[in-house]
Amino acid sequence: MNFKILKEDGKARFGLLEFEKGAVQTPAFMPVGTQGTVKALSNSDVLSVGAEIILCNTFHLYLRPGHELIKRAGGLHGFMNWQKPILTDSGGYQVFSLSPLRKIKEEGVYFKSHLDGSAHFIGPKESMAIQDALNSDIVMAFDECPPYPSTYEYTLQSLELTTRWANICKEVLPSQKTLFGIIQGGFYKELRIESARQIKDIGFDGYAVGGVSVGEPKELMHDMINQTACELPHDKPRYLMGVGFPEDILEAVGAGFDMFDCVIPTRTARHGTLFTSQGRISIKKQEFKEDFSPIDLDCSCYTCKNYTKAYLNHLYKTGEILSTRLNSIHNLHFYFDFFNKMAIAITNGTFLEFKNKYLSTVKPL
Repeated sequence: MNFKILKEDGKARFGLLEFEKGAVQTPAFMPVGTQGTVKALSNSDVLSVGAEIILCNTFHLYLRPGHELIKRAGGLHGFMNWQKPILTDSGGYQVFSLSPLRKIKEEGVYFKSHLDGSAHFIGPKESMAIQDALNSDIVMAFDECPPYPSTYEYTLQSLELTTRWANICKEVLPSQKTLFGIIQGGFYKELRIESARQIKDIGFDGYAVGGVSVGEPKELMHDMINQTACELPHDKPRYLMGVGFPEDILEAVGAGFDMFDCVIPTRTARHGTLFTSQGRISIKKQEFKEDFSPIDLDCSCYTCKNYTKAYLNHLYKTGEILSTRLNSIHNLHFYFDFFNKMAIAITNGTFLEFKNKYLSTVKPL
């Protein structure tokens, strides 16, 4: 991987991630393909909205169909027939979400499958082996994500464990692989700074910030985003994990982050919430039953060019599978258009104006 910063506007950055399988413009959004698919969409759908990279989930693919099977299929690219770059998360966050079913030890995490109750173990070595078999373009170090709220003592122990695991990940992963380290530290400023120092000392190809958007107030999230970004190397890509509402992304891009992933656009689509240039709408509402206009007059996506709110309201209320596909296409198109507009604003030196206009225009749901 090669990373170039092409333009800066304040702390906001417009750049390019270059891989053998293609280039990715930053700020970049990665649709989440948890189990080797972006839910309800074909690869051509995902490409049509502008995706240049996707995220797949190490934990879920390990449980089924298994990383060795995927390796025999030619890695994730061959298995799912996606020929552009792929980032795989480490599995750490999924283990965090299984708190009643797991035990964290120095060597890794022992847990029970949420599928059948079977016993499993993943540590830093295992996570690297799984991701190596998946043959992703960006590998994430295995980390421990503390819940919110957590005590200072627990958070300190967690970040130190994450650092020890990060060292192991760097040691065991083949050197030709692109590996990102993950900053933890909860919501204690001094611990975030310390975690960043320790992870930077190890040295990675890129740096991610985890442990945000885990139930904390928005103001606290934004404070931590801004405090942590300035601790990360300027010449490496910066990835804010799991943050996905446009207003939060604007804050993070303004702080200097380059990469994002989130299930929000596709998950909300499945529940009938659609993003528009005026804010979010709920297509299930009765007011749209006889509305024969598109979701957004300013949108050029496949859904808006071909279908009305009335039809989408009907599809949702009748439980038709097409509802999920059309809603997901629209929401992802909105996201990629939003990211492209941010890139243009950074290039033009107008990012702050773009941010303020968006926040003043968009109406709450």
